[in-house]
Amino acid sequence: MNKNAAYYIEKLGLNQHVEGGSFVETYRSNLQITKQHLPSIFTGDCNISTAIYFLLEHGQYSAFHKIASDEMWHFYAGSTLTIYELDQTGKLITHKLGNDLEAGESFQCVIKAGNWFGSRCEVKNAFSLAGCTVSPGFDFNDFELANKADLINQYPSYQNLIEEMCAS
Repeated sequence: MNKNAAYYIEKLGLNQHVEGGSFVETYRSNLQITKQHLPSIFTGDCNISTAIYFLLEHGQYSAFHKIASDEMWHFYAGSTLTIYELDQTGKLITHKLGNDLEAGESFQCVIKAGNWFGSRCEVKNAFSLAGCTVSPGFDFNDFELANKADLINQYPSYQNLIEEMCAS
């Protein structure tokens, strides 16, 4: 059977994600860290860890956003996923998530807490299925979707990329 994006969306029960693509949360630790034991960037108590499946089809993108935690990405199926990370010094880091190790792809990568990042499947007629593990766990209160004008002002060298991967 040819496993395409629709297959994984159905079998894994994926839903639309606010930043783009499809996802489902697969794990949320019952253990929590209290706000008093977290850096000030966190807005409240956090689960120790969370995990999701995340799928993007060619033509879709995960809009630039940032979170308060490190986020580890894992490649599962499909074609290469390109993750663009803008670090706090102004440097663009391009991660290639995939299974072609000879082409410089990696099964995992980490996006550092507080860095802006977005992703897309750049292979025509393809999709990328990945997983994301966040620790301390993901919370929408610690999530910020980028404003296009503000991000361009902060990173003018990457205006074209930001315009392609920001909705507003």
